Amino acid sequence: MNFDFPENQEAFRSKLRNLLEPAGGPRTVRPKEKAPERVRALLPALADAGYLSIGLEDGQNSAALLAAREVLAALSPSLFLAVEASTRVFGRLLAVYGSADQKNELLPALRGGRLTGAVGLTEAGMSLKDNPFQTKGAEDAEGFRVTGTKGYVVNGPVADWMAVAGQWGNGTAFFLIPNPSEGLFCEERLSTLGYEEVAVSPVTLHNCFVPERFVIGPFPDDEVLLRVRSWEDEILSAASLGLMQGALDEASCFAKEHRSGGKPIIAYQEVAFKLAEMLTLLQTARLLAYRAAWMAESGHKEAAVLAHCAKVFCTEAAEEVTSSALQILGQQGWVLGNSAEKGYRDAKYLQIAGTSSEISRMKIGDLLLEGR
Repeated sequence: MNFDFPENQEAFRSKLRNLLEPAGGPRTVRPKEKAPERVRALLPALADAGYLSIGLEDGQNSAALLAAREVLAALSPSLFLAVEASTRVFGRLLAVYGSADQKNELLPALRGGRLTGAVGLTEAGMSLKDNPFQTKGAEDAEGFRVTGTKGYVVNGPVADWMAVAGQWGNGTAFFLIPNPSEGLFCEERLSTLGYEEVAVSPVTLHNCFVPERFVIGPFPDDEVLLRVRSWEDEILSAASLGLMQGALDEASCFAKEHRSGGKPIIAYQEVAFKLAEMLTLLQTARLLAYRAAWMAESGHKEAAVLAHCAKVFCTEAAEEVTSSALQILGQQGWVLGNSAEKGYRDAKYLQIAGTSSEISRMKIGDLLLEGR
């Protein structure tokens, strides 16, 4: 099997690197309050580069999409998370399940980087399992009145449009709501342990009117919810690869430059072994993530179970690799502002967001019992 990227794909990856590295590269930590402006500023450039269109229309994961995601996730983890939540969750929901009118009205702006989207999925926690929606849409003249609360909405405070999941009769629907709207309240932006440059907030709806033409659904079962969650899991697996690459680069550079006892610390076996273990975890995680992407692209019967395997391994490996990087950097790693310490804080989010590691393991077991 050939693991090399085609020439056109490698050129595309280089284009993404050139787009972001002049802005400060992977080691630059930017002020939290400036992050939303940076996302808006870079979205049109990412659109021109073709990044926002990959995997949008078909909603499928692929090796080509993962290759592009890796670059952005390594260079700017917070930018990656914000862009993916907008494009590959909100955008895919529209592209795959939206009506022709909804697509015509919103997708061109989204694809062109002129619109930021958000999806309000879960409520009391981050899990969909045994957590029924309290958000409900009551039929009104020419539309619905939506009331409910979503707890952790990525891009919530800065989104131009939101897709809010809720109950409609005996089914589930997504209500498309422009921001601002009467009855839509984006609460104060949350201060988070990691990904602090990403705008996350609770969103409350109180009797918010949504015209019927801006409703996706209803759906009689939870299949669409699980698919949206699988899109989130893909993003988190790719984000893990980016964090590991950034932490490995930081630790390797430090180990070659920092001297102890008259020689670079990479010459010490303990440090060299730790770097070797970090690289092994990164390469193993990368292979598993790409295999999961290939299975999804080809429609393989084991695609679902491999996606959960990738989510578990990649996100847990990210915590281990970033922790090792901190150990190598020593006191310098303890000081805020480097990729290792930031990646270590970011990594914990990846395990609890989307399908958590614990629930992913349960799903792997269930799928094995079903013979998939």
